[in-house]
Amino acid sequence: MSRRSGILEFAVLGLLRESPMHGYELRKRLNTSLGVFRAFSYGTLYPCLKTLVANGWLIEESGSTPEDALAAPLAGRRAKIVYRLTAEGKEHFEELLSQTGPDAYEDEHFAARFAFFGQTSRDVRMRVLEGRRSRLEERLEKMRASLARTRERLDDYTLELQRHGMESVEREVRWLNELIESERAGRDQQRSTPDGSAQQNSTSGESADLPRRRENDPPPDPSDDPAK
Repeated sequence: MSRRSGILEFAVLGLLRESPMHGYELRKRLNTSLGVFRAFSYGTLYPCLKTLVANGWLIEESGSTPEDALAAPLAGRRAKIVYRLTAEGKEHFEELLSQTGPDAYEDEHFAARFAFFGQTSRDVRMRVLEGRRSRLEERLEKMRASLARTRERLDDYTLELQRHGMESVEREVRWLNELIESERAGRDQQRSTPDGSAQQNSTSGESADLPRRRENDPPPDPSDDPAK
């Protein structure tokens, strides 16, 4: 399985865990909710769905309502196929959520993982956030070293592009620092509460209060990083 298809399967399973959907709804949610999938097509989605069905992680159902099932033959078209997560699919998705290998820190995979942090345990969130921060700090160090070596040979526009790329990475590192501190504060608060009533259990998908972003400081989108 390619890295790209693996990310797509993860996202599809995560969305269908929320509710059953047909292909058009899935594609719309992937495009609007998960920016990393802006450019993908039906030609990518449907083979993925067929694979998930073949693996027993999804089932296909005809029509989302009785009215849809009756209207389709009358209109001369097939009823929409609705995809529903199976118990095995839910178990597989929860297994994927618990994984924190190096792929989880890469640009596209991290964006997909972060989109489902609400369903991810606190300990796993922390490992992913810290791994992502470490990966970006390594990238930032290499960018600075490269800029120092080539600064004198770059024209003004190329130099400005390099600076912009570094600022994008620095901004995401600051954002990750805020998220990590919020997760730690939530964990400490939970531990200090005898009955745990102030916070959700650390194995739940509920997170601590996230840092408020300024109006002109949107969350970084890895796909917009010109330094990749």
